[in-house]
Amino acid sequence: MNKTLTCVTSALLCAMLPLCMFAAGDGFKVKYDGGSISNVKTGTDIRLVMAGNKIQFMDSKSGVLLDILASDVTEISYGQDVHRRVGAAIGLATISFGVGALMALTKSKKHFVGLTWATKDNKGGLAVQCDKNDYRGILAGLEGVTGKKAVDSETMTVKN
Repeated sequence: MNKTLTCVTSALLCAMLPLCMFAAGDGFKVKYDGGSISNVKTGTDIRLVMAGNKIQFMDSKSGVLLDILASDVTEISYGQDVHRRVGAAIGLATISFGVGALMALTKSKKHFVGLTWATKDNKGGLAVQCDKNDYRGILAGLEGVTGKKAVDSETMTVKN
C-alpha cells in the first residue's frame, strides 16, 4: 500500500512540475531601480519579457507596465555595485569575532541593466537590478532583440 501511494505521489508531482514552470511565464524577474515608469516604486519586483520585436515590463498585479519596440532602444548599459557586507559582519562579530572578521572581507555584487529609448513622442529610460544568474541572459537577449551592443557603465567617464 505504501509503495503504491509513493508511486502515485511521485507521478503526480512529476506531472505538476512542468505545469508550475509553465505558469511562471516567460521572461526574467528583475527589481525596478528607477526610471520612466511613474507608477512603479523603486525596489518593486517586475518581469522583463523579450518577445519578437518587443520588450515588455510586467507586473503581477496590473499586467503590462511598459511596452517598448526593439527598434526604439537607443542604448543598453550594464554596471555593478560592489560593497562589503559590513552589517552582516557586525552581526556575526557579536557571536564570534573571528567569523565576523572573515565576513567583513567578503564582497557582495549587485548587477544592474539600463535601457534607454526614444520614440517620436517621448524619450525614456530605466534601470533594473538583475539576479547574478540572469544578468548575462538578459544582456544577451536585449542585444539580440535590439541589435545593439551593451555598454559597460564602468568604462564610461561618469563615476559615482
